[in-house]
Amino acid sequence: MRTCYTGQVCREHLGQTVTLFGWVHRRRDHGGVIFIDLRDRAGLAQIVFDPDHAESFATAERLRNEFCVRVTGLVRERPEGTVNKDLASGEIEILCRDIEILNASVTPPFQLDDDNLSETTRLTHRVLDLRRPQMQRNLMLRYRVSIEVRKFLDDLGFIDIETPMLTKSTPEGARDYLVPSRVNAGHFFALPQSPQLFKQMLMVSGFDRYYQITKCFRDEDLRADRQPEFTQIDCETSFLSETEIRAIFESMIRHVFKVVQNVDLPEDFPQMTYGEAMRLYGSDKPDLRVKLEFTDLNDVMQDVDFKVFSQAAITPGSRVVALRVPGGGALSRSEIDAYTQFVAIYGAKGLAWIKVNEVAKGREGLQSPIVKNIHDAALAELLKRTGAQDGDILFFGADRAKVVNDAIGALRVKIGHSEFGRKTGLFENAWRPLWVVDFPMFEYDEEAGRYTAAHHPFTSPKDGHEDLLTNDPGKALAKAYDMVLNGWEIGGGSVRIHREEIQSKVFRALKIDAEEAREKFGFLLDALQYGAPPHGGIAFGLDRIVTMMTGAESIRDVIAFPKTQRAQCLLTQAPSAVDEKQLRELHIRLRQTEVK
Repeated sequence: MRTCYTGQVCREHLGQTVTLFGWVHRRRDHGGVIFIDLRDRAGLAQIVFDPDHAESFATAERLRNEFCVRVTGLVRERPEGTVNKDLASGEIEILCRDIEILNASVTPPFQLDDDNLSETTRLTHRVLDLRRPQMQRNLMLRYRVSIEVRKFLDDLGFIDIETPMLTKSTPEGARDYLVPSRVNAGHFFALPQSPQLFKQMLMVSGFDRYYQITKCFRDEDLRADRQPEFTQIDCETSFLSETEIRAIFESMIRHVFKVVQNVDLPEDFPQMTYGEAMRLYGSDKPDLRVKLEFTDLNDVMQDVDFKVFSQAAITPGSRVVALRVPGGGALSRSEIDAYTQFVAIYGAKGLAWIKVNEVAKGREGLQSPIVKNIHDAALAELLKRTGAQDGDILFFGADRAKVVNDAIGALRVKIGHSEFGRKTGLFENAWRPLWVVDFPMFEYDEEAGRYTAAHHPFTSPKDGHEDLLTNDPGKALAKAYDMVLNGWEIGGGSVRIHREEIQSKVFRALKIDAEEAREKFGFLLDALQYGAPPHGGIAFGLDRIVTMMTGAESIRDVIAFPKTQRAQCLLTQAPSAVDEKQLRELHIRLRQTEVK
């Protein structure tokens, strides 16, 4: 029997004989005395092998890294001057009296304490990568977050209910992962992008408080905060208003951060409308740690000679903005050029700028190749609106609104997070949560010539916006809300439509006729006829929350067996080809051109 975890041995065990299990982290032969650092999920402990115990000493001479062993020995104080304050067990060591090699190990492909491993190496050998202390801490923290979420929701009467993994393909914004049915030839299941429709039906069924920590699947392009399969804390409740729903889940996030990390988030999260977030930051998930904001200039730049500005200022759907960077006049030309290349990633054709050397001198106090093409009145208004001071720099975006928002929004964050931004106080190292509310109901798809649902087609419009669904869909706002933390959307939800007449208006705005609605959503529409209660909910990205807590660079560092950015598992080599017999059973034939 194990006495305790290896990393938990401490002064309380002095004088006791303990039995420990674990892996050899490293072995050191000091000419007559052998030391090993024994490791398990709780940490390290130093094991000493003395030649006086000949049998165990002989075994210790055979030990190599990652051998799995059982050790029994006496806990004693470390000699003076050898205490390791970085370890919980750093004041003690175990004098080995008996050791058993439970399993030897081949030479590992890398040292577990190597901090310069490529991600390809780590994911290929994920079993070993997961033995590394940082990965063990990450997954243990993930477990603690899940436990605290469950405790919190259980105490409020939420019930954990599972929903199907094999379901019907419905339009929810991303591509579905499809699963062919062997029994029903030519038909497919879809893996759920979320349990959205099922949790709404659970509300109709009378389970008025539901939650589930569940896998979701989306076949979309990947990045640092996305995976083809991800874990969602999915929640739904009936008979509560939008404000009441947000209050519950704000309290949940506060609770989890306090218990798991001893972090005190604000008592009341600030709230900002979607429109304000886009106006000030060009993003619906602004990082409020960065103390920089946009200044709108469309009305100022309509008649200037600089066509890049004037054309954007008069073109519907475009905008001209300035980003004032206090102290930015100190930036070198090479740094400005690097920022110009950076915004090009987001579609910007260039990055105009003005250095403000002396405000009092007006035009003469400004330095920029574009100043000569902007008249005095526009320059004066520009300086007034931005609040520019001597030594500042103004960066500009002028293009279609999406390009400006993406490019200057990303520039804002990059400058704020840079060494310059941190040194000059443009970045606040803190937890800055935010509710973003009043999202638009619809987005207009120029290519398709129709509106699409900004969230999903079952999101309720704000009170008083019902008629806009018919008269002017582009102006209709939704009872939708996102929780944002330090520039990451960690949760999003809405109040749902529970009345048939409102649902019909939404379908008409989306150009979904009755036949199509019946085909795609008939099972939900039928359920809503049976006295559906008012209901709403939210879903949190567990992977994202844990990534932020651990300070990891990617959600792949908090998932046990993640996929690469090409949606591949390097450990198992999935996805992979299957044999012809399996395909025949599924009534599938591959085209030769599709085989890679």
